[in-house]
Amino acid sequence: MRISEIRDLLGAEVMTGEEALDREVLSAFCCDMMSDVLAYVKDQGVLVTGLVNPQVIRTANMMDIVCIVFVRGKAPTEEMIELAKEFDIAVLLTEKRAFDTSGILYMAGLSRNIEG
Repeated sequence: MRISEIRDLLGAEVMTGEEALDREVLSAFCCDMMSDVLAYVKDQGVLVTGLVNPQVIRTANMMDIVCIVFVRGKAPTEEMIELAKEFDIAVLLTEKRAFDTSGILYMAGLSRNIEG
């Protein structure tokens, strides 16, 4: 699935990464605990989260995550947007809740993104 399809499915706003909208992703992981992201994410993909702090961007970069979807209308700070640009990570913002976002992405064909 392309990031542009995720944007359309979620009615999301692109905060940064317009040039990455044609990038293909195969899986997603929904989590607010960055320690779980570090422990369980195995492939490039999408991180769905409601946690808004710079550590989310840094963790995504470490794990080669190519797109972050912030849920519940929680907007990243300008510092976070600049960091995402630096790391070439697309950032989307949706008003949907994490549960609904995950369900929509799952039904559209994204798999879970964990080991084990």
